[in-house]
Amino acid sequence: MGKPLMIQAADDSRIDALKARLGFPTKIGVVRAALQLLEQDAERRERIAQWKRAAHRAKATSRRVNAEFRAHSRLART
Repeated sequence: MGKPLMIQAADDSRIDALKARLGFPTKIGVVRAALQLLEQDAERRERIAQWKRAAHRAKATSRRVNAEFRAHSRLART
């Protein structure tokens, strides 16, 4: 048997309402769906933070390379 959760009455009624709206047969289905969404959101936030750190590290090199290309551009305005 699983572990009991201490859920407030208001939260219990919200879970029941979602269970009916989403068509889940049990309350734990609603909780599992919510946990899955929270895990996906946490993973997304971690990826975004990782991308921001990588972009910050590459910023100086990228500026230097772009400046080098601009100096030799045939499209440069004269």
